[in-house]
Amino acid sequence: MSVTDESATTAPPPGHPYMAEIEAERVGWYEIAGLVRSLTREECIEPGYYHDPDWTVRDVVGHIGTWLAEAQTQFERIRAGTYEGHDIDIDSLNATFLEALAGQPWEVAWLQATAGRTRMIAEWYTLLEPNDEAVWWIRKAGADHYAEHTPRLREWVAELIARRATRSGSTG
Repeated sequence: MSVTDESATTAPPPGHPYMAEIEAERVGWYEIAGLVRSLTREECIEPGYYHDPDWTVRDVVGHIGTWLAEAQTQFERIRAGTYEGHDIDIDSLNATFLEALAGQPWEVAWLQATAGRTRMIAEWYTLLEPNDEAVWWIRKAGADHYAEHTPRLREWVAELIARRATRSGSTG
């Protein structure tokens, strides 16, 4: 299957070995998307998602998006037979990714994340044989990774929306 094949981004081939993981990723992604779409642009860049360092919704979405893009690259290497393993410094990469997105507008982080996801999924669909290294990247970038961030994202989004309601109530 060609990565440019339109069906590559709409559904995995029947009997795909990662069908359950693909579905879990889809569910997790759409929860994240629903949460961030409930916010204004200004709320997406308000610090408070994490502290020390301060993270915004833009930062967490950018963080997730960079891991999606990295997984796409690694899936491509797995498929091409050039993969060298996942012996990486996750904390160092996280810091590099955060620094690269610092000061970017919300729209840039969102587009980067959605593009990273689209490309990752297209490449993921081409992995037709189970592979332990692919599984590692699926966990690092997919539903398991989303699950690390979604509880706090839910809380932070609720707090931001509550602040909005408080502000609009005090101006009326």
